[in-house]
Amino acid sequence: MFQATRYRLALWYAIVTAVLLLLFATGVYMYVRNTLIERVDDTLNHVVEVVTRSLVIEPAYTQNKEWRLNVEASFQDNTDTVEDDHIDLEWFSPTGELLRSTFSMPLDIPLHPNRTGETVREANSSVLLRQITERVEIGQQVLGYLRVSHPWFEVTKPSRQLIVDLSLGTSAMAISVAAIGWWLSGLAMKPVKESYQRLKQFTADASHELRNPVATIQTNVQVALADPNPLPALQRQQLQVVERLTRRLGNLVDDLLFLARQDSALARSKMASVPLDALAIEVIEEQRLVAAAKGIDILVEIVNPPDRIDPVEEIFTIEGDWEQLARLFTNLIGNAVKYTPMPQTETDKAEVRVQLQRLGRPRHDYLQVKISDRGIGIPEDALPHLFDRFYRVDPSRAKKEREKEKNTGSGLGLAIAAAIVENHQGQIHIESQIDRGTTVTVTLPDRSKVA
Repeated sequence: MFQATRYRLALWYAIVTAVLLLLFATGVYMYVRNTLIERVDDTLNHVVEVVTRSLVIEPAYTQNKEWRLNVEASFQDNTDTVEDDHIDLEWFSPTGELLRSTFSMPLDIPLHPNRTGETVREANSSVLLRQITERVEIGQQVLGYLRVSHPWFEVTKPSRQLIVDLSLGTSAMAISVAAIGWWLSGLAMKPVKESYQRLKQFTADASHELRNPVATIQTNVQVALADPNPLPALQRQQLQVVERLTRRLGNLVDDLLFLARQDSALARSKMASVPLDALAIEVIEEQRLVAAAKGIDILVEIVNPPDRIDPVEEIFTIEGDWEQLARLFTNLIGNAVKYTPMPQTETDKAEVRVQLQRLGRPRHDYLQVKISDRGIGIPEDALPHLFDRFYRVDPSRAKKEREKEKNTGSGLGLAIAAAIVENHQGQIHIESQIDRGTTVTVTLPDRSKVA
């Protein structure tokens, strides 16, 4: 499908460009050809003016004639001049008889007085000429006709060469555009193809995530209905499983709805002043119970605190959406607690460290939050894919930790975190080493300080 679309895009690029180039080349050809014809006609008209001014006209002492043209004297001086410009002269009597010609052989072309210029072909020959015929007269007396001819190859030769050059140029350009169109269509189709593949993967993963709890709920309900005399304890256990799976389905639907709204720009952030330190402490308090059950301490640290705090509430206050930021740090701190193993002995320490720090310069401040754990870590090759939806980091590796959780996540936590950070124009970065822990760094701009 994508390959066929790419072919069509490249073909349309080439066709549209070829049509435009053809129109442009036709315009250039017509302009150059008309310019050449105009120059030839201007040259012929100039020669006519020069020759007519140099004609030797003498009084005629014959009956009914007042003037006569001295042909020999008139054309003796002009012949050498016009030969240098490939121009030939012909003089005809008032009755149309050829009296003088610079052609080696007389032309078999009828006499047509025309001052605008015309292209003629000699009979029984392929010779083409551009001619202007001027009637010479004094008063009412016609002395004769002057015809000036110019070789037509002075126009056809450069015109043909121009056609060749334009054809080669247009063909080369069309081929180049086709190749560039193929490359550009590939670039244009790449994000579409990637989005389509992500959509297919997203649909498959979502279907898988929804299928498992639904199937388990179905099984528990069928077992409960099939037992005519269910034990209260067994029935209660089955209902607890159903309730837990239903809650998991609800969380999954909420996560999918949140991401769908972010993708479609339907979600409207409720921006207000948010004290990030107070928000982090609130989230930590919510996670302490889960962390304490695993023997994990959650520590809060302010890195490089300012010497003067005035007032305290505004040191880590930014413009943001409280609910989204609370969800962001709940996901990140919850992941740190989930994937930090319980200490094996009393001397071992298991902790999650949350660090807050202000960076930057006045009016261009940033707040940085680092969440570090000493958990199982993440393989290096998996780091670029952590924010992909439903991405699993080596499922067999984290299986043991997930089995301990009664309410497993939807697999969308980091995708949601990335969407929230992007919505706040911030950045999120993850560093991790196997069996040594993971550090998640969130940097958020303090837009309330921008003038």
